[in-house]
Amino acid sequence: MSKIILGFVGDLAAGKGTVAKYLQEKYHCNTYRFSTMLRDILDRIYVEKSRENLQLISKVIRENFGQDVMSTVIAKDVELDNNELVIVDGIRRPTDIIYLQNLLGFHLIYITAQTKTRWERMTKRQENPDEKDKTFEQFLLDEQAEADILIKELGNKAEKTINNDGTVEELYNKIENIIKDYGYKN
Repeated sequence: MSKIILGFVGDLAAGKGTVAKYLQEKYHCNTYRFSTMLRDILDRIYVEKSRENLQLISKVIRENFGQDVMSTVIAKDVELDNNELVIVDGIRRPTDIIYLQNLLGFHLIYITAQTKTRWERMTKRQENPDEKDKTFEQFLLDEQAEADILIKELGNKAEKTINNDGTVEELYNKIENIIKDYGYKN
C-alpha cells in the first residue's frame, strides 16, 4: 500500500487538531504541525506561546530564510516517515503545500465550522495562553491576521471539505469516510 498524506487546512478552531489527534491515537500515525517548530523556538528562548508570538516568529523565519522554509522542513519530515498514514496539521498558506503537493499520496482537506462555534471552541480549549479571555471581536480580528487570511482561499483548492458544525462523533465519521475513500485500511 502506498502512503496516504492528509494535509489539514482550516479556519481557527475548526477541528484540525481534533481530527489529527483522533487519527494519531486510533491509527498510531504521526502528525506534523507547522506550529511545532515555532513553539519549539519560543520554548527555547523562554517566550510565551501566544498567537501573536507564534505569528511573529513565523514571519521572522520566513522573511529571513524564505517563504517556503517551513514547508521544506515539513515535507522532508513527511517523506522520511514510514507510516502508511501521515497527517500534516496547520496548513495556512499556499507556500505551505509547495513541496507537500509533489509527494505521492498527498491530499488537502479543508475543515471548517461556523464562526461563533469556532470562537466558543477556542476559548474552551485554551491551546494558547491568550485564548481563554478572547472576545468574539478579537477572534474576528485574529482571522484577519497574515497567517490566517489565506486559509479560505487555500480551502477552495482542497480535494475534500469537512463541515464541523456537528458533534465530535460526526466529525470522526466524516474523516473515517475520507480515509476509506483514499483506500486506507488498517
